[in-house]
Amino acid sequence: MAKHRLFVWADNSTVPDCRVVTIAPDDDTTFGILHSRFHELWSLRMGTFLGVGNDPRYTPSTTFETFPFPEGLTPNTPAADYIADPQSQAIAAAAAQLNKLRENWLNPPDLVQRVPEVVPGYPDRLLPVDAKAEAELKKRTLTNLYNARLAWLDHTHKALDEAVAEAYGWGDDWRSGALTDDEILSRLFQLNQQRATR
Repeated sequence: MAKHRLFVWADNSTVPDCRVVTIAPDDDTTFGILHSRFHELWSLRMGTFLGVGNDPRYTPSTTFETFPFPEGLTPNTPAADYIADPQSQAIAAAAAQLNKLRENWLNPPDLVQRVPEVVPGYPDRLLPVDAKAEAELKKRTLTNLYNARLAWLDHTHKALDEAVAEAYGWGDDWRSGALTDDEILSRLFQLNQQRATR
């Protein structure tokens, strides 16, 4: 339950809480599609709402399982089958850039030091370089980043959305502005219905 629907990479040693949705594919293409405007609109329309603020909740059974991924890039297709596909590569590149920029903002090199974990196989620990850095890092959360919606974040998401639109075959319509939120939902619903009859 949150204002923003965000996905992050998690180390395979992470044990998720019962309220955390874990999605198994580990490729940047899937990560990018899930972070696109297309999936965001679908999940907001198909998800549930909960709490005092009637906040949207990501419910996998109605949002992930019903979402019509671009043809050939569906979760039941092994990533190895589409790794050479130019559209997949464009989405993966945009998604990797989004993740890199977000991580750099969350843990900038001037504020953190990487300390190797004593237990083999676990990721390095990120520790603040000093008390001032610690105070600044407490403000650097994904929620705060998306609330601020800095220009670089907006541009990076737009590049990702264009790559995903291309994978659907809707790139020209995306660039022309013809893909309003309602039009996107209408097209996704049509895809969902077509695939349900297969």
